[in-house]
Amino acid sequence: MPNLVPPITTLERVRSYKSQLQELAPDVEFLMTLYLHPSLTSALITDAAAAGVKGVKAYPAGVTTNSDAGVVDWESFYPIFAAMEKVGMVLNLHGEVPARKRDPKASSLESGSTQQEEPVSVLNAEALFLPTLHKIHSSFPNLRIVLEHCTTAAALEAVRTCDSALVVATVTAHHLWLTTDEVCGDAFNYCKPVAKTEGDRVALLRAAVGQMGDGLRGRVFFGSDSAPHPLSSKTSLRPGQKAPAGCFTQPYAMQLVLAAVEEGLKQGWLAAPSSREALLEEMSEFLGGYGRRFYGIEQSIGKKVVFERRGEKIEEAIGETESGKLGVACFGAGKEILSVKWIVK
Repeated sequence: MPNLVPPITTLERVRSYKSQLQELAPDVEFLMTLYLHPSLTSALITDAAAAGVKGVKAYPAGVTTNSDAGVVDWESFYPIFAAMEKVGMVLNLHGEVPARKRDPKASSLESGSTQQEEPVSVLNAEALFLPTLHKIHSSFPNLRIVLEHCTTAAALEAVRTCDSALVVATVTAHHLWLTTDEVCGDAFNYCKPVAKTEGDRVALLRAAVGQMGDGLRGRVFFGSDSAPHPLSSKTSLRPGQKAPAGCFTQPYAMQLVLAAVEEGLKQGWLAAPSSREALLEEMSEFLGGYGRRFYGIEQSIGKKVVFERRGEKIEEAIGETESGKLGVACFGAGKEILSVKWIVK
């Protein structure tokens, strides 16, 4: 993700950041993105695409971590979207609108107006963004768009009604587990967009296993949106201080998805699969296949993953120091999960 401080808005910074990442994980293929920012130009988009940059991430101003330099006016970026459409670059959308408060002087009760804009909260920010998705798609029908980390059935339906294989959605591991009730009062479950209702959670689960109809099949795939935050930032808040938005799932992402599907089957939220093999195939596509094909990444055949039940539990933090300041808080701490073993074919 390019929402660093400062944000990644130049090809030079993309290369530098990728180099740092590859030093940490040389066997990982990193797909790099730029931050949608007024300093971007059509020429930069052309050069970035030629250099292998896969996308541009759009953050509406102020809606999530390090998004202060984000989008205020979408139409001002239409020349950038046109350049992206031309070179096949992906627009990765954080699908929320920034907060706006009702002007008491323009109250519809006093003026009789019915045109008052609806106030924005964390609960409706995604829903209010969906018309923007449709407007961008209708203006640039060949632009490749990902509506990232969807949290609602309405968001999935918005992707479906775009009726194009070029418009897809991602779903996170943590949103397969959470509703608003689990977020309230628990900093470890706080992320943006926030989780919504149980019905929304069920819709995400059904999309993950291909049970939301043919219109979405192959157009919804996993995107972790895993956000590492120091354990202390989630647990040592002072009065008036907010917890940072983000759930760190990366070390256990696949296991969390599989466990959520198991829970969905147990609760009767998901239809029983035709066979164990069919379910595993769908999970393989959701976790990797659909996304690789959308981004044009060749299928990896060098390794396979085996899941085993060993009683492993998610740690509270990864890399925790004695003071706890540098440890990264893990989502789902204490939950029993499958253990992963990678096998070279």
